[in-house]
Amino acid sequence: MEGQREILRHVFDAALKAVAPDAALLRHVRLDGAGRGELVADGRRWNLADRRVRVLGAGKGVAPMAQALEDMLGERLDQGFVVVKYDHGLPLKRICQAEAGHPVPDEAGVRATGRMLEMARTSTERDLLICLLTGGASALTPAPAPGLSLADLRQTTQLLLDCGATIHELNAVRKHLSAFSGGQLARAAGRATVLSVIVSDVVGDPLDVIASGPTAPDASSFDDCREILERFGLESRLPSAVRDYLRAGLAGRAPETPKPGDPLFGRVRNILAATNRQALDAAARAAEARGYIPYVLTDRLTGEARQKAVELAAEARRRAEAPGQGGKGLCLLAGGETTVTIQGRGRGGRNQEMALAAALELEGQPRVCALFAGTDGTDGPTDAAGGFAFSDSVARMGGREAARALLAENNSNAALALSGDLLITGPTRTNVMDLAVLLVDRP
Repeated sequence: MEGQREILRHVFDAALKAVAPDAALLRHVRLDGAGRGELVADGRRWNLADRRVRVLGAGKGVAPMAQALEDMLGERLDQGFVVVKYDHGLPLKRICQAEAGHPVPDEAGVRATGRMLEMARTSTERDLLICLLTGGASALTPAPAPGLSLADLRQTTQLLLDCGATIHELNAVRKHLSAFSGGQLARAAGRATVLSVIVSDVVGDPLDVIASGPTAPDASSFDDCREILERFGLESRLPSAVRDYLRAGLAGRAPETPKPGDPLFGRVRNILAATNRQALDAAARAAEARGYIPYVLTDRLTGEARQKAVELAAEARRRAEAPGQGGKGLCLLAGGETTVTIQGRGRGGRNQEMALAAALELEGQPRVCALFAGTDGTDGPTDAAGGFAFSDSVARMGGREAARALLAENNSNAALALSGDLLITGPTRTNVMDLAVLLVDRP
């Protein structure tokens, strides 16, 4: 088992290295020192001699990006400000840094977002505003729309999280309760040129959903918010101020977010620097180097966490029983972001829940093992990134009946702690959703 555990961790670590935000930024942005100095990003050039360079950023992985930009630009960088999740900061020289709450926004996030909006509003046509955005930025940048409070945003966010809303659904609502998201940071920047470097934590990498799209046109609408809230039966449970604001938006009395085709986006350049698919490809190379035949099943894994874990484990079991190429093992890989419908009172997260559900499916199957983990190092309100599943994990949890009871209570953290199968990485300072790694040894 220890050998399997080490290989699973090696494959996961290789995936993390491939999507490190600082390296991702440097793959897309460079400083051309010839002549007066130009910033080059995906083929576009900006002469810095007659421009003021300012930096804004938010997300769990934004600190290493800010460091890389500081090292690149030096004194050419005029000023900057970024906000990170608590304990996710790094020492910065020229860019100011704040910490705030995630996944539930807090007052520190409100203050930080207000400071970023003020910097954007005071930018001019001679400014190059570089925006650094990674997963977690949505929660870290609360900017309540007029008439709303932080408490309103927090209650609404928690209601959506608890009912299993997808990130697309969650962000559609949050954008319409915000003065920052859904293209509104780009709107606030006036006539400044905006360059956004983005690390995706959303299935399919839609720019209008990643970080709630502060510099991208917003394809969602107030009508979409109404449909989402009705489908989950949440309208009557919302704070009254939120209900009133959404009704005002539906009636045209509150402003919509800027849409595709708005001329303001003519001065905005959005660059997708790192994705879940890049992490999966790196994981596949690492598995192959260890002698496994890699198969990337999907980079769009969504749905109920425990059910998807059962499906992945069943697929691995099926392949374990098929004759192989000289008995060569397989490494099945999947990426994306599942959801958990909370029915119990336990602690855990979607990856830990997947690990527990998979452990029940793989009980007594020594040829298959698995790791489910969040690339940000955090899974739910715990200090774990996810967990492992082995053929004897359930036995170490106290048996099948005990493991099933813990799953029913959404108490995956306790179950994996009992079996010694928690994965704890600490902050990874990146975030490209989750990875599932399953090793299959064939006869």
